[in-house]
Amino acid sequence: MASKRKGAMVNKTGGQSVDDFLAALDHPHKPEILALRQIILAADPRICEEIKWNAPSFRTTESFATFHLRGKGALQLILHLGAKVRETAATGIDVADPAGLLKWLAQDRAAVTFTSLAEVQAKQPAFTALIRAWIVYV
Repeated sequence: MASKRKGAMVNKTGGQSVDDFLAALDHPHKPEILALRQIILAADPRICEEIKWNAPSFRTTESFATFHLRGKGALQLILHLGAKVRETAATGIDVADPAGLLKWLAQDRAAVTFTSLAEVQAKQPAFTALIRAWIVYV
Protein backbone atom coordinates (compact mmCIF):
# COMPACT_ATOMS: atom_id res chain seq x y z
CA MET A 1 0.00 0.00 0.00
CA ALA A 2 1.24 3.52 -0.64
CA SER A 3 0.56 6.93 0.80
CA LYS A 4 1.12 10.44 -0.53
CA ARG A 5 3.90 12.57 0.98
CA LYS A 6 5.18 15.85 -0.49
CA GLY A 7 3.82 15.00 -3.94
CA ALA A 8 5.52 11.62 -4.14
CA MET A 9 4.30 8.19 -3.24
CA VAL A 10 6.18 6.06 -0.76
CA ASN A 11 5.44 2.56 0.40
CA LYS A 12 3.92 2.39 3.87
CA THR A 13 6.38 -0.40 4.55
CA GLY A 14 9.20 2.15 4.33
CA GLY A 15 10.02 1.84 0.64
CA GLN A 16 12.02 4.40 -1.24
CA SER A 17 10.34 7.56 -2.54
CA VAL A 18 10.42 8.27 -6.25
CA ASP A 19 12.50 11.39 -5.60
CA ASP A 20 15.09 9.37 -3.67
CA PHE A 21 15.08 6.59 -6.27
CA LEU A 22 15.64 9.04 -9.11
CA ALA A 23 18.34 10.96 -7.22
CA ALA A 24 20.32 7.73 -6.90
CA LEU A 25 19.53 6.47 -10.41
CA ASP A 26 22.47 6.13 -12.80
CA HIS A 27 20.83 5.63 -16.19
CA PRO A 28 21.77 6.80 -19.71
CA HIS A 29 18.21 8.07 -20.27
CA LYS A 30 17.78 9.88 -16.96
CA PRO A 31 16.91 13.23 -18.65
CA GLU A 32 14.15 11.49 -20.60
CA ILE A 33 12.91 9.72 -17.45
CA LEU A 34 12.69 13.02 -15.57
CA ALA A 35 10.91 14.76 -18.45
CA LEU A 36 8.40 11.93 -18.93
CA ARG A 37 7.75 11.84 -15.18
CA GLN A 38 6.77 15.51 -15.24
CA ILE A 39 4.59 15.07 -18.32
CA ILE A 40 2.74 12.12 -16.79
CA LEU A 41 2.17 13.83 -13.44
CA ALA A 42 0.93 16.99 -15.19
CA ALA A 43 -1.52 15.05 -17.40
CA ASP A 44 -4.12 14.63 -14.65
CA PRO A 45 -4.25 15.68 -10.98
CA ARG A 46 -5.34 12.18 -9.93
CA ILE A 47 -2.04 10.65 -11.04
CA CYS A 48 0.33 9.61 -8.26
CA GLU A 49 3.67 7.87 -8.40
CA GLU A 50 5.49 5.19 -6.48
CA ILE A 51 8.32 2.72 -6.83
CA LYS A 52 6.86 -0.57 -7.97
CA TRP A 53 8.57 -3.42 -9.78
CA ASN A 54 11.88 -1.63 -8.99
CA ALA A 55 11.04 1.36 -11.18
CA PRO A 56 8.96 4.55 -11.06
CA SER A 57 5.31 3.63 -11.62
CA PHE A 58 2.20 5.74 -11.98
CA ARG A 59 -1.35 5.15 -10.81
CA THR A 60 -4.79 6.57 -10.37
CA THR A 61 -6.98 3.91 -8.75
CA GLU A 62 -4.66 1.22 -10.22
CA SER A 63 -1.14 1.24 -11.59
CA PHE A 64 -1.16 2.09 -15.28
CA ALA A 65 2.42 2.89 -16.32
CA THR A 66 5.87 1.67 -15.31
CA PHE A 67 9.28 2.59 -16.66
CA HIS A 68 11.23 -0.31 -18.16
CA LEU A 69 14.73 0.64 -17.06
CA ARG A 70 16.62 -2.43 -18.22
CA GLY A 71 16.14 -1.86 -21.94
CA LYS A 72 19.07 -1.13 -24.23
CA GLY A 73 19.41 1.86 -26.52
CA ALA A 74 16.04 3.45 -25.78
CA LEU A 75 13.74 4.19 -22.88
CA GLN A 76 10.43 2.35 -22.66
CA LEU A 77 7.37 3.12 -20.62
CA ILE A 78 5.02 0.17 -20.29
CA LEU A 79 1.33 1.11 -20.20
CA HIS A 80 -0.82 -1.49 -18.48
CA LEU A 81 -4.00 -1.84 -16.42
CA GLY A 82 -2.63 -2.86 -13.04
CA ALA A 83 -1.27 -6.11 -11.70
CA LYS A 84 -4.54 -8.08 -11.75
CA VAL A 85 -5.84 -9.76 -14.90
CA ARG A 86 -8.99 -8.04 -16.13
CA GLU A 87 -11.59 -8.77 -18.77
CA THR A 88 -9.76 -6.32 -21.03
CA ALA A 89 -6.89 -8.82 -21.27
CA ALA A 90 -9.12 -10.74 -23.69
CA THR A 91 -11.27 -7.96 -25.14
CA GLY A 92 -8.65 -5.25 -25.46
CA ILE A 93 -9.06 -1.52 -25.01
CA ASP A 94 -9.72 1.25 -27.50
CA VAL A 95 -7.17 4.03 -27.07
CA ALA A 96 -6.76 6.73 -29.68
CA ASP A 97 -3.15 6.91 -30.83
CA PRO A 98 -3.05 9.17 -33.90
CA ALA A 99 0.71 9.75 -33.48
CA GLY A 100 1.41 5.99 -33.48
CA LEU A 101 3.27 6.00 -30.16
CA LEU A 102 1.97 2.64 -28.94
CA LYS A 103 3.55 -0.72 -29.66
CA TRP A 104 0.94 -3.21 -28.47
CA LEU A 105 2.39 -6.05 -26.38
CA ALA A 106 -0.98 -7.63 -25.53
CA GLN A 107 -4.67 -6.67 -25.77
CA ASP A 108 -4.34 -4.38 -22.74
CA ARG A 109 -0.61 -3.65 -22.54
CA ALA A 110 1.59 -1.46 -24.73
CA ALA A 111 5.00 0.16 -24.78
CA VAL A 112 5.96 3.70 -25.68
CA THR A 113 9.61 4.13 -26.66
CA PHE A 114 11.74 7.26 -26.66
CA THR A 115 15.35 7.56 -27.79
CA SER A 116 16.14 11.17 -26.85
CA LEU A 117 15.02 14.16 -24.84
CA ALA A 118 14.31 15.99 -28.11
CA GLU A 119 11.92 13.19 -29.08
CA VAL A 120 10.16 13.40 -25.70
CA GLN A 121 9.74 17.14 -26.12
CA ALA A 122 8.53 16.86 -29.71
CA LYS A 123 5.97 14.19 -28.84
CA GLN A 124 4.79 15.74 -25.56
CA PRO A 125 1.32 16.83 -26.77
CA ALA A 126 0.58 13.41 -28.30
CA PHE A 127 2.00 11.60 -25.27
CA THR A 128 -0.07 13.70 -22.86
CA ALA A 129 -3.22 12.92 -24.86
CA LEU A 130 -2.29 9.23 -24.83
CA ILE A 131 -1.88 9.19 -21.04
CA ARG A 132 -5.25 10.91 -20.60
CA ALA A 133 -6.91 8.37 -22.88
CA TRP A 134 -5.21 5.42 -21.15
CA ILE A 135 -6.20 6.34 -17.59
CA VAL A 136 -9.87 6.17 -18.52
CA TYR A 137 -9.44 2.39 -18.20
CA VAL A 138 -7.98 2.33 -14.64
